[in-house]
Amino acid sequence: MKKLHYSIYTGSPLSALSHKLLTVFVVVLMGALDYFSNLCECRSLHESRQLHKLRKLKQLQTVEIKVKMDCEGCERQVRKSVEGMKGVTQVVLEPKLNKLTVVGYVEPKKVLHRVKHRTGKRPVMWPYVPYDEIPHPYAPGVYDRKAPPGYVRNPSQDPQVSNLARASSTEVKYTTAFSDDNPNACIIM
Repeated sequence: MKKLHYSIYTGSPLSALSHKLLTVFVVVLMGALDYFSNLCECRSLHESRQLHKLRKLKQLQTVEIKVKMDCEGCERQVRKSVEGMKGVTQVVLEPKLNKLTVVGYVEPKKVLHRVKHRTGKRPVMWPYVPYDEIPHPYAPGVYDRKAPPGYVRNPSQDPQVSNLARASSTEVKYTTAFSDDNPNACIIM
């Protein structure tokens, strides 16, 4: 497990699908371990009620954030800003992708605010999704040169991009090219 964890930190070429599966596996495993550890631990009634309220209100989530990290000092600063938060169970940094992944019982807005407040950087929610999850990944506006390999821009976060992803200009041209209603259509048939 350490070798696989090390490859995530260094940014070695893992496919987007295997990375996503690893993240899902970790989240499921963490949730199961938390559940069973709560059954076995001896806590006071007050502590167990507080923990139950916290878990009832907040679900285990994976929050992905894009933060510019230039050096090891920036990486350390971003990591320490999030590790101290209540409810955080795991923090993964991918400096080559400028990506921070936080797993825990946290709210995404609070994580963004914490990173912004503690580091002074401008974090944004991770705007990319794996290439395989989009029906038209090369529609105008979805393909982004700044996206990491295997990722494209998420059309559900940007409303201008989502309109372009649904129907590109080439699709419209093909449907009207041989129409009898169009006076500029092809007449050789």
